[in-house]
Formats: sequence, structure tokens, C-alpha cells
Amino acid sequence: MKDTSHPPIGDTLFGEITVRQDGQERLEVEGEGIPRVAIERDLESEVDPQTAIGTRDPSFLAMTIDGREVVLKPAKGRFARRSYRVDVEYDGARYCLVPDSVPSSRLTRDGTHLGDFMSDGDEIVIAEWLPDVDIRPADAAVGYALASAFGTGGQPMWMMLVDGVSAALPS
Repeated sequence: MKDTSHPPIGDTLFGEITVRQDGQERLEVEGEGIPRVAIERDLESEVDPQTAIGTRDPSFLAMTIDGREVVLKPAKGRFARRSYRVDVEYDGARYCLVPDSVPSSRLTRDGTHLGDFMSDGDEIVIAEWLPDVDIRPADAAVGYALASAFGTGGQPMWMMLVDGVSAALPS
């Protein structure tokens, strides 16, 4: 994997975290206090230029946490914000990263809101953890990986409809 041009991210709970992308083929997240995560895209898949990891098709993606394969289920990404959610099952927990505003996505573990992530689908990821919530090292590892691989945020459906109608009108 190529050496990242970005310095490690300073997470408020887990210290330095490094996010590295190798084009749209592979992504790694690691840090002293978190488990290592890798997401890889099968090179036989068609590349989606809108998705950092290159596809939202789960049959062409593999995710490991500390070397253990986990279930990764990105939704298709259509019109509604919720259609851009990404689900992961790891160590008996179900994680979900789902857009909740234009720039950010909410990370939940078993339905509990843990924090919000912001990323353009690159190696720069910002995490804002909620106070008074039990945040685990795996939470950070999963959140940073999903935010980097799939990006965060999304327009509400009404804004997308207005944009679509505006684009269809003659100039």
C-alpha cells in the first residue's frame, strides 16, 4: 500500500489514527488503540467513480477487522439519504453509518448513536464522539473505515428533487 500523504488523524479518544487508500482498490485504518481494518474491492468489479472504494455492491467487497472477515453491507445509494447507509456486523454488534446531514453521517452500534463522521471519501476523516456514551476501539475503527471508503453526508430528498426539476427546466 502506498504511503499516505496525509498525517495521522488526531482522534479525541484514541489518539493517532492513520487512514490509507490505495486508489479505489484497498483501504486500511490503523492506530495504537484500535483494531486494524482493511476494505478491499474485487478488481473484477466495475468501478463507480462516485464511491471512494469503487463499488457499493457487497459481492465485490471484503472487510476484515484484526484479520477476521466481517459482514459488510452497503446499501445501493439511490435517492433518500438512508439509501446510502452502510451496515457492518462485527463481534456480535451491528454498526450502521448513515447520512444525517449534508456533510456528515451518524455512526450507531446496535441502534445507539455513538458519534458523527465527516469525510469526502478520502484519507481525511473527522469524528465527533458523543459525550456520555461508551465508545469502544472497534467503534472508531469501523467508523473511520466506512467514512473513508464510502464518504459521508447527503442531501435530503426534497433538495435532490428541486435540483432535478431545476436541471430539467430550460435556461
